[in-house]
Amino acid sequence: MMDFQRKKKLTNFTIGLIFLFSGVEYAVILPTIWAYLQILNAEPYFLGLGLSAFSFTGLLAGPIFGHWSDRTHRTKSIILFANLFEIAGNFMYFVGVSKWLLLASRLVAGIGTGAGAAIFGYLTRSTSTEDRATVFAVVMACRQAGLLIGPAFNLFLRLCNFRLGPFEANKYTSPGLFMCVLWLVLQVIILFLYSDLPMGHRNVPQGVEPVESSVQEKQKLLTSEDVDEEEPESSSYGSMHTSEHGVGPVPVETGTVDEHRYVPNGHHEEEEEEEVWGSENPFHNFSASREYLREEVVVLLTAQFITLFNQTALETMVTPLTQKYFGFGEVENSVMYCLCGIEVIAGFFFVRWLSGRFTDRAILAVGLVICNLSCVWGLVFLANPQGSFAWLLSAFIIGVFLQVLGLPFVAVSQLSLFSKVTAEKTQGFSQGLRRSVGGLATILGPLWAGGLTNNLYLMLGVMLGLLTLLTVMMSLSYSYLVEPRPETVHTAAQEESA
Repeated sequence: MMDFQRKKKLTNFTIGLIFLFSGVEYAVILPTIWAYLQILNAEPYFLGLGLSAFSFTGLLAGPIFGHWSDRTHRTKSIILFANLFEIAGNFMYFVGVSKWLLLASRLVAGIGTGAGAAIFGYLTRSTSTEDRATVFAVVMACRQAGLLIGPAFNLFLRLCNFRLGPFEANKYTSPGLFMCVLWLVLQVIILFLYSDLPMGHRNVPQGVEPVESSVQEKQKLLTSEDVDEEEPESSSYGSMHTSEHGVGPVPVETGTVDEHRYVPNGHHEEEEEEEVWGSENPFHNFSASREYLREEVVVLLTAQFITLFNQTALETMVTPLTQKYFGFGEVENSVMYCLCGIEVIAGFFFVRWLSGRFTDRAILAVGLVICNLSCVWGLVFLANPQGSFAWLLSAFIIGVFLQVLGLPFVAVSQLSLFSKVTAEKTQGFSQGLRRSVGGLATILGPLWAGGLTNNLYLMLGVMLGLLTLLTVMMSLSYSYLVEPRPETVHTAAQEESA
């Protein structure tokens, strides 16, 4: 039988491919969708509809797939089911025929992105809190890598000129066929390489095969945890931890170990282990208001919305700006996006390194400072560009560099923190909610920026105002942006029982 560690590596490799392909899809569809709509006699507003449709159905599907994973504690079947929508949606995009079928294709394909909620739920449950930011950074870097290599596929896709039965493959329809084939290949890879691993064993030693159904093994685990509770705090895992990088010091602010994590809604994880991994409903006694209206959760959801809103707004604004002031064409913009992609990937791996040395909230604070500097720079030097060509280009490069630099800091830290301050047993639904908030931002951001490319003071001013609001919220809630301490667990449990 394949050992546990090998299964885990193959599963993580498959997850990396899923996010890589999602980045490739965005990069091969986006450059040609407007020209595709034009040959189908679509009105200009169909471009916004097509781009928003993909995010809209993903926004709806995320919590549903996340809830499904929380109930079953299985992700393989969810991913396989979600990929069917990606396959069908991209094939519809290939067929084309009419602008309405093209719009429907993006609606269908967007449903497939909802599997991301289940995947993030799995990653949360299968990693220790110390390693979580590291894992999330790698996953996000995989998607950025897809965005980076995606344009390279367009170099040969634009040369396609053949028929597949009654359907024509050309430079407009071929991206749909290409992605349909990629998702089909991924479907086979998932069938053979992806495993639904037992979630209760985060730190299994190399070569040890965990026992999934042994009651005696669970009793031993619970007994050992009780012993750990009685040990002095100085001997806990808070001072040293073992990870894939070896043994090393990690700054811990909670004074707690992963097995004693606070689970919101008044539950203590070790007391409910049998229920969580059994057939009981994880939403038993669940209160959405108690779970999501807490101060720290609201701050992190706000961070998710504002950062993605600003990011997509700037992406919408950049191309018209470079065309107007620098005369950039397709080649120059492609080079710019390529360089930005390299910077983002490097940033994610830099944050991966920082996460072992600094706390999530410290990394989030640094990211917000960088994002604020980027907006201020844009307002001062880019909202009303003046000076020589060389100076304007330099100012533009610095502004883009700062904006891209801040993204990995905020994205990884807020995702890692969110997974720690929300209940682990309902993590799939929570991640679906978080991704839905992000989906709403990716819909509204381009709509906001699209009508204000000639009024950058207003556009950048509102973006800076949102970032300032988020910074103030984070400052006031800084003490809450950390995994709760053990005493919080017991207090919450006592209040619940009372």
